[in-house]
Amino acid sequence: MALVAVLQISFNTDSYMTDENATEDCPSFRSAIDAFLLDRLRTKLDKLAPEDPKRTELIADHQRDTWLESAARRVKQIQAVTHSLKPMHPEARGTNIYVTPSSLPALNDLGSHALGSQFAVDVVGNAAALDVYKLLKLQIRGRSLLEALRANDTDALQALDDEPAKAKSLRDALVSLTDERDAGAISHVRAKQLYWLVGEDAADDAQYHLLAPLYATSLAQALYEDVQDVRFGEQNKLARQARRDGLPFDGVYREYRDLAVQKLGGTKPQNISQLNSERGGNSYLLSSLPPPVWQSQRHYLPVNARSIFERAFGARPLVRTVLRELESVLLGSRPKNMHTRDRVGELVNELVDELVAYAGELLQHPAGWTRDEAFEDLAEEEQLWLDPLRAELPEEGEFAGRWLSLDWPAHVGERFGKWLNARLRDKLPEVGYFESREWRRILLDDEGSWMQHLRAVRERLDSRCAITS
Repeated sequence: MALVAVLQISFNTDSYMTDENATEDCPSFRSAIDAFLLDRLRTKLDKLAPEDPKRTELIADHQRDTWLESAARRVKQIQAVTHSLKPMHPEARGTNIYVTPSSLPALNDLGSHALGSQFAVDVVGNAAALDVYKLLKLQIRGRSLLEALRANDTDALQALDDEPAKAKSLRDALVSLTDERDAGAISHVRAKQLYWLVGEDAADDAQYHLLAPLYATSLAQALYEDVQDVRFGEQNKLARQARRDGLPFDGVYREYRDLAVQKLGGTKPQNISQLNSERGGNSYLLSSLPPPVWQSQRHYLPVNARSIFERAFGARPLVRTVLRELESVLLGSRPKNMHTRDRVGELVNELVDELVAYAGELLQHPAGWTRDEAFEDLAEEEQLWLDPLRAELPEEGEFAGRWLSLDWPAHVGERFGKWLNARLRDKLPEVGYFESREWRRILLDDEGSWMQHLRAVRERLDSRCAITS
């Protein structure tokens, strides 16, 4: 019914005819633009009832001439960048920069200059105008429409309009995407700033330059794509499997250890930038720690134990220290107010962080270590938690299914609450159900470190299952 309703409207189908000279192997920019607009139109029409009067307006707005003129006006609301300000602070207003990496000085250190000609362009500004950039990202024969317009490519110009003067006007407006929007460099009170001594007298204010660091968004995107390939790419998957099986592999196995994830933009990553939105707000941070000079030999494996909370976890030095501090706060004379509750919450979160660290240490053991008879008494939910890579083994499909169901973390949370109550009860006999429930709530908090750790493992296992299927 929706299709019939569309055809009954006066629809200028000529605007959506593919270029007669185009072929599937070598399409033109005009045909690519037409296909882009038609796809956007269909998506919007599918959301409307057949009799909705807005359909006529949408069809008119998506005629090529009309839409491109609108894009030429709206492009001023966004800017193409390689170095952006908003990741420094979401409310910062100031200068963003677009600079081709190949034009930067070559250094021995890793930086944006290392990207060369292969780099991702980011876009900042009004998220409602990002469709203009999606148009300019259209590629024909490995070249984007934006690149072609910047080079005054004939095919790209003709795709905008048959009239040369009109095509040039649209071209000039669209390529302004890479121009600076501000008259000169502008910083902001919420931007990060750094006074850098360029002279020798640190007491002389005139011998400082004020630096305003920007976020190298194109470099961050390149790192993100490389890490994703290492974690989920087919080549590295085969190398990882060969390594586990002890088989030779004709290739290179890559691994990034001790990664951290920085979230930018909260629930609205598109407010930071286009690439940040495509990454779901995630940016990887590499470990900057120096090489370790010692290796801990104490992994506190739960040998012949029903739970790690029986001996292994409580034997960790940091756990003992935090428990003593927690007892001190709860037994102290300080008033039972918000500050006391916050301090208790901080200490319990330290215990949760230690749980994450403990689980990370046990990941150093070969996948499937819980199948050893020394751990046959270990509770199933703790086997699922502490030996998650066992789910990647080909013969462990049932184990993987139980892991991915994620109904077991609640049982671990209950064990954690009861364990903490038991450790405190010698000096605080009044702790009971309500305290245990609070400890469990802190552990299972969606924004807490333990649940973030489980989500990271879930993402890895989901990818593994998708590749296997």
